[in-house]
Amino acid sequence: MPIILPPITRRQFVRGSLALGGAAIITSHAMASADSERVPLDQNRVALLADTHISGDPNFVYPGTKWPGSPVGEGAHESVNMAQCLADAAMSVIALNPRPVHLIVNGDCAFSSGKQAEYKEFLRLVEPIRAAGITVHVTIGNHDNRENLWKSIPFLKREQMGIQADVIELPHANLVLLDSGRKGVLGDKQLDWLATQLDERTDKPALIFGHFNPYPNQGVRPIRGMKDGASLLKLLSEREHARAYLYGHTHEWQHDRRAHLHLINQPAVGYYFGKGLAHGWVDMRLTETSAELELHCINRKHKQHGDRRLVSLKDKKTRN
Repeated sequence: MPIILPPITRRQFVRGSLALGGAAIITSHAMASADSERVPLDQNRVALLADTHISGDPNFVYPGTKWPGSPVGEGAHESVNMAQCLADAAMSVIALNPRPVHLIVNGDCAFSSGKQAEYKEFLRLVEPIRAAGITVHVTIGNHDNRENLWKSIPFLKREQMGIQADVIELPHANLVLLDSGRKGVLGDKQLDWLATQLDERTDKPALIFGHFNPYPNQGVRPIRGMKDGASLLKLLSEREHARAYLYGHTHEWQHDRRAHLHLINQPAVGYYFGKGLAHGWVDMRLTETSAELELHCINRKHKQHGDRRLVSLKDKKTRN
């Protein structure tokens, strides 16, 4: 099962923050916001994050636009502090009213190769989210290390098939979390498991989450798709209640559609590959007929801040 970080109390939050130490990115204002016990939780609201890329050093800054073949010239690259980006995203999520009951980080929590120091810093940064009553779920990306992640939070380890895979059942939809590993491979065993989970839950629409893009990226940076992406798409196309596949990895906000299946490319919370691209998180609100997605940019003045996408959960012919 995916790593799940249950909510914590304010006392646990303060104790944990003191024990973890590090830069005081989370301020007393953040603690006060997280301690607003009267803010309700919405079972039909989910915060969607991806590619936080947290370093063990909270002051580390990285130029995401600098990669082999990048069209951005030397000296014109754009850099971000990933820890501050996640802290900003956390405060934006906590400020919602009502708050989402769940938050999913869709892979690449870590910056490099999933070092325990990176997960220690990641956990420190998401503690205000947990103190706000929100349950955190994490999938595996290519920069993650499953074993180190489990070692960092052994009391939360929920292993299935030797990987992380689970179903979150919500009132209007089921969310299926997959493990595409470090090399972008689901494997036959996990695909069979996915088919079984979907076939056992045809009463509600399903939204599927995995870190890797299922086909070559159509955006700024050329990135190959997962090795068995075609098999995944075929499986989902054969099941009309599978309404969307949501993924990260390409660090770009994109939306595609193939018949009933929506393909949602989540932006990175951390660094981005194209000059001026949006980075941030997505607020998902579920109804009986749709999943409404709203982009929250780290830079609230970005032209795409507030951009919306609609995923239909039922075909028109089946609506009442």
